[in-house]
Amino acid sequence: MLQMKLCGDLVLRQKCAPVSEITPDLLAVLDEMVEMMRAQNGVGLAAPQVGISSRFLVMMDPDSEVVYRMINPNITSFSEDTCVLEEGCLSVLGNDGLPIYANVTRPQSVIVEWTDEHGAQKKAQMSGIPARIVQHEADHLDGKLFVDHLPAVRREMVMRKVKKRK
Repeated sequence: MLQMKLCGDLVLRQKCAPVSEITPDLLAVLDEMVEMMRAQNGVGLAAPQVGISSRFLVMMDPDSEVVYRMINPNITSFSEDTCVLEEGCLSVLGNDGLPIYANVTRPQSVIVEWTDEHGAQKKAQMSGIPARIVQHEADHLDGKLFVDHLPAVRREMVMRKVKKRK
């Protein structure tokens, strides 16, 4: 049974190692991560958030409800156009046990390449919410949290809310 890691856990700040082989254990973890994501009304979950320092994630396009299981995802291109949207994270919770949200500026669209759960190479251009989700989750694989994209004063305000919970 996987457990959600919360802000302050060192695994969330580690750069993850590439996945070298798709195993039955990895497939089982991906399935469990999809269940966790849905149970917590999330749209994405990266391996470090469940304590695994490997490069894989799950995400859902909220409009189509298509679920992606991405192994070794790599964002190869970012648009120059950016947008500001509110982001939260299942690993960054406030006093009430709910995610804390803040406005984050990110590229509007990206091109991402990954290996799917069947070993097939995939490539997609994503824009809008799916682009934001894949950027947020890919950040986790590099040891970054969405708060790292905030101006210092705003980041401190968010982190104060997180610290109150501890």
